[in-house]
Formats: sequence, structure tokens, C-alpha cells
Amino acid sequence: MIDSKGYRPNVGIILCNDEGRVFWAKRTGANSWQFPQGGINEGEDPEQAMYRELWEETGLRSEHVQLLGRTRYWLRYQLPERYMRKNSWPLCIGQKQIWFILRLLTQDSEVRFDCGAKPEFDGWRWVDYWEPLKDVVYFKRKVYRRAMSELGEILLADSVPVKADGFLAKKWQQQKVR
Repeated sequence: MIDSKGYRPNVGIILCNDEGRVFWAKRTGANSWQFPQGGINEGEDPEQAMYRELWEETGLRSEHVQLLGRTRYWLRYQLPERYMRKNSWPLCIGQKQIWFILRLLTQDSEVRFDCGAKPEFDGWRWVDYWEPLKDVVYFKRKVYRRAMSELGEILLADSVPVKADGFLAKKWQQQKVR
């Protein structure tokens, strides 16, 4: 599904633990890392797609996580020209994403990569909240920053410590002082 402007509807998932660290996954057969994400199928709403993608990519079910929030609006990024499939119609120029933030409620050992048709990831680790901004592929960086900034406020409001930068660090310090 590609919308009239050339964007594929998609969901992104920030999974955190009780220490405010986030699930950072290594793509199968590559040295690139990202948050779980995936397309929204026809007939699915973003939340349904998020739970399906969570299962396919991490083996986690809805009972393994707590849904803390989602972005208010679609966040978009454009693909660099070399990644666009020029011979497909309609032409996909990028993705529009609704991002979700979840808290893991179960043991790390529940994570597995064999639930989808083709494993997306072959490794993962917990990282400090802002570390993904340094590691994610360059053309997704702005969307990651926007999603993490908006959803990080939910973590702060929920009293999960986030080692934040920029304006979130100031908010966190203000909350700690009170």
C-alpha cells in the first residue's frame, strides 16, 4: 500500500525496559541496527499492525508488553534515490510512520526471531535511550529523533529514567529536583 503522495504506511516500535533502556536490533546478515518496524497491511489499523510486527520481529505478544503511547501524527522520511524501486508502481518515495512506545513486562528470554516468514533480526541488546540516534541509518535519523523526543516525554511522565539529551534532559533534571 502506497498513499497518493508516494509514502508507505508503517509502524515503528520503541520497546523499553524498566531502566528506560531500549531494545536495539541487528538486521539479519548486516551490521546495521534499528528499532522493530514494518508495513501496515490493508484492513489493519496502526495498533493492529504494531502488535503483528512485534510478534513477527521479536516473538513478543501483547501480554508481554504494556502500551505506553504512540505518536500523535504520521512521521515521514524519504528514501535516498538509490533505494527507490524505480520500476515499481506506484513509486514509493518513503515511509510514513506511527511510532509506539512499549514497556517489556516479561523476561528477556521471551525474545525470539523465528516467528515471521523471514527473520528481520539476528541479534539485539538493551541500549541507552538516545544511542539509536548515533547508529541508525542516516536517512531515518530525523524521524527517530522526532519519535523518540515525543515518546520520551511519556517515559518521563511515567517515571522511567531516560538518559536524555537536549530538552528532555532539562525536563528530567527539573522533575528530579522537585
